[in-house]
This record gives sequence, structure tokens and C-alpha cells, in this order.
Amino acid sequence: MTADTTQIGGGATAPAQAAPGAAPVIEPPRARTARSPRTTRTNFELYGWLFMRLSGILLVVLVITHLMIQLVLDGGVSKVSFAFVAGRWASPFWQVWDLLMLWLAMLHGGNGLRTIINDYAERDATRFWLKMLLYTATVFTVLLGTLVIFTFDPNIS
Repeated sequence: MTADTTQIGGGATAPAQAAPGAAPVIEPPRARTARSPRTTRTNFELYGWLFMRLSGILLVVLVITHLMIQLVLDGGVSKVSFAFVAGRWASPFWQVWDLLMLWLAMLHGGNGLRTIINDYAERDATRFWLKMLLYTATVFTVLLGTLVIFTFDPNIS
């Protein structure tokens, strides 16, 4: 330890203060690098965090209500058939309900996997390709599911 530093809790050092009894200045644990300059910082992660909380709450309500209606009020799994689905999707209410569940579940799961990829993929190239694969699968599933819900033809023979 040099003469111009003061030891603080945990063995870290900080520059000494001129005034006795003043709190020591603690440097931030990491300095920003050229790779992550302050000028390119956005609130995307904050919005992602909020989306996860809100979509999770809405998904719980949508899925539990869906299961209660399908399994308890409508007679259980044994009644689910092509005709049952055709009857349900004849109503715009059930189309929107199922579409909302599909979109929220896919975006919620995709955002969660994006966070996991960011946390655990060490190399930039690996992280990039895993996220591209994730985005492709998410967009494909959302588009295909949306297409199926809105173009479903109960008169297929």
C-alpha cells in the first residue's frame, strides 16, 4: 500500500482523502471499455426485463384459464379432436386467445434463451450464431402458428 492510498473493507484500496473522517472514494469495479462505450447504451435490457415480468404474469393467467376451460368445463382431453378445434377456431375470440398465448410464449421463451446465450456463450461468434438460430426459430414458429390459426379450414376433406 502506498502513502497516497487508504485501505478499505475487504482489502481494497482507495485514494486517501484530504479531510480526516471523510468517506474514502471507491473506484467502480470495472471501467467501461472501447467495446461498450457509454454513448451506445440503451434501455433494451430494461425493456426485456419488464417484458419478461409482464408477459409471465399474463401467460400464467391465459394458460391457467385455457386449461380450466378446456379440461374442466369442456369435458377433458378426451373431447379434444379436429372437430373440437375447428369449432373453437370458428370464433374470433378463441383465435385471438390462442394467438396471444402463442406470441407471448414464443417471445417470452426467446427472450429468456437470449439472456442465457448472452450469459454463457463465451465467444462472440458462438453467441452471434446461437442468437441467429434462436431468432430464426422464434420468427418461423410465430409466423407459422399465426398462419395456421388464421387460415385454418375446418372443411378439409
